[in-house]
Amino acid sequence: MNISIHYAFLPHTDPDASLRFYRDALGFEVRNDVGYENMRWITVGPEGQPDTSIVLHPPAVDPGVSDAERSVILDLMAKGSYGALTLATVDLDGFFEKLEAAGAEVVQEPIDQDYGVRDCAFRDPSGNLIRVNQR
Repeated sequence: MNISIHYAFLPHTDPDASLRFYRDALGFEVRNDVGYENMRWITVGPEGQPDTSIVLHPPAVDPGVSDAERSVILDLMAKGSYGALTLATVDLDGFFEKLEAAGAEVVQEPIDQDYGVRDCAFRDPSGNLIRVNQR
């Protein structure tokens, strides 16, 4: 079986701030930017990897989600407990410096973890946890 990850979904609360983070700070290319009423779905991905994308979407837009559920989701996002993504790079320290200089919210500076991974962590503008591993 040959299978790959095509799309991953992360919620966003501010499409313009999300673009500044994913496009400008991370260097992802914008593959799609679609609006409907006051909502936007933005698809981004790493250059040279057209088959792997992240869809940044409005949170809890499903009509079956109640106002109470929507409130819980927004609260979890604000705490950084709802969405998460792990990226990888060959130059973790350089990547960290670039994101820190771009104003990204640092959660953890680069560190050698006890379980054998060197990584760091940030939050995107919507609170999603973004971990970055040294490749």
